Amino acid sequence: MERKSHIDTFGAVALIAFALNLAFNQVVIKVTAGGFSPVFAAGLRSAGAIAVLLLWMYLRGVSLRIMPAARPWAILSGLLFAFEFICLFTALDLTTVSRSSVIFYSMPLWLALASQVLLPEERLTWFKSAGLALAMGGVVIALADRSGGQVSWAGDLLALAAALSWGGIALLVRVTPLAHVPPEQQLMSQVAVSAPILLLLAPLFGPLLREVAPIHIAGMAFQILAVASFGFLGWFWLMKRYPTNSVASFSFLSPVASVLMGWILLDERIAPSIWIALGMVAAGITLINRRPRF
Repeated sequence: MERKSHIDTFGAVALIAFALNLAFNQVVIKVTAGGFSPVFAAGLRSAGAIAVLLLWMYLRGVSLRIMPAARPWAILSGLLFAFEFICLFTALDLTTVSRSSVIFYSMPLWLALASQVLLPEERLTWFKSAGLALAMGGVVIALADRSGGQVSWAGDLLALAAALSWGGIALLVRVTPLAHVPPEQQLMSQVAVSAPILLLLAPLFGPLLREVAPIHIAGMAFQILAVASFGFLGWFWLMKRYPTNSVASFSFLSPVASVLMGWILLDERIAPSIWIALGMVAAGITLINRRPRF
């Protein structure tokens, strides 16, 4: 696979679509929590993704056997995946979509900081550093408004822990032998490791079922197919094709879209500061993905 030095038109379109998909997923997780407890829902999602990926890999002739050097890292990736979604699903049960999203999608900041040590070929230029700071500033402005709706420090901290776990997975994909593992195998290792862990831990977080209705079942199907299976497959493919920091930077679109979707679909309050954040995020992404002149 040809490795790109910058985001091209196809990459930009694919990353925007993925960011919007993740944004809508925040709303879906929030709604689905009305029928399934958060950790149980995360476990069901991983279990469902196993079935989808087995069929996908069989049809495409992708082996289930991961190269020996990558196996320990695949297990670690699965453990991080389980921890990430314990935190994220619980955070969305405690607070609003807008609050959890702006914190969760701070992941590119932590990834960029770690990349300075672990990925020297992707060091930030002054333009990219300014863009990252500008985009992060937009997220901070969106987060600063703590009035109205569900406000929970526990939810905020869990969303931050989920962001750090996501950044850890992104780094494993680049700096360990997982970089040479097909996206299907990477994702299969994550859902296969996380599913039993999440399902076994779920009873510790309260009753597994709440008031299950067709909308909750439809939400679970969306998460399995559009996010945990084909959505993450696309993300892994993009991570292998484009620079890590540039791919991660597009996730700043998701909190803005999540806030708008929370407002439209869940009637969450939206403040004028969100529009300011949107402009800062857009400008930041432009700087981060500024193509070198030479």
